[in-house]
Amino acid sequence: MQFLLSTSAETEAFGAKLFHALPEKCVVFLNGNLGAGKTTLVRGFMRAAGHTSTVKSPTYNIVEEYKLNNRLFFHFDLYRLMDPEELEWIGINDYLQENSICFIEWPEKGEGYLGAADVILSLTTTENGHLLVIKKIPEGVEIH
Repeated sequence: MQFLLSTSAETEAFGAKLFHALPEKCVVFLNGNLGAGKTTLVRGFMRAAGHTSTVKSPTYNIVEEYKLNNRLFFHFDLYRLMDPEELEWIGINDYLQENSICFIEWPEKGEGYLGAADVILSLTTTENGHLLVIKKIPEGVEIH
């Protein structure tokens, strides 16, 4: 499935659709270059979950944690990882075992330590906005 998201608002709206469609425990890989809309999509998801504060890329912290309405959400940005082994040092397995939704930007940087994703989304910048391609999604999950 593909979606052309012409504006940041459309990218956020798609993130909100994900909030309503995904199961409570899910690992989402977000592929795309810098500026492709990965964090914007997560922002829309978090807004739909009820988060009202800033949603920023966790580039320097590696992970941002959100707890809303007794649910956990983690947003990882692995761009700055020098070695996938660093994920072991931050306790990646503990995060992934939680009953939570984990968004992971730049998952290729954690190869060998992340396991399989439930959802794989790829965002590409085009002259008309962002092209979002759903490469993997759990059976029975529908996004319109």
